[in-house]
Amino acid sequence: KFEYLDHTADVQCHAWGDNLEEAFANAGLSMYNYMTPIKGIAVDESLSRTFEAEGHDMESLLFNFLDELLFIFHTEFFVACQLEVLKVDKTNWTIEARGKGSRFSRDTHECGTEVKAITYSAMQIYERENEAEIFVIVDI
Repeated sequence: KFEYLDHTADVQCHAWGDNLEEAFANAGLSMYNYMTPIKGIAVDESLSRTFEAEGHDMESLLFNFLDELLFIFHTEFFVACQLEVLKVDKTNWTIEARGKGSRFSRDTHECGTEVKAITYSAMQIYERENEAEIFVIVDI
């Protein structure tokens, strides 16, 4: 559950879900999908992994979570096609997630656009009963 919105120089990811955990997961998937279509990623169970991040508020938690996903992509070439946020702790500002996917290879996967960094610019996180929505701009 995500889409891309027009932005002058970068790309704005709009993700949503039934709750904050699902919206965070979909924000991560939207970033991966911009780099390579996730429909073309097969799950290699041996590469399934967990992700953890922390922040000092909701925006920094989202930023650090997406930054961790991006760091792992750039250092290990891991791209998730399935992402589940197991826990968002709003007291300690931590997040735990599990990702399933495979190692990105230019030989077997379609290349999208490189995401260089996450930004705080125009970042918005809305949480309502049975609905959460995220807007985040990534630097391309």
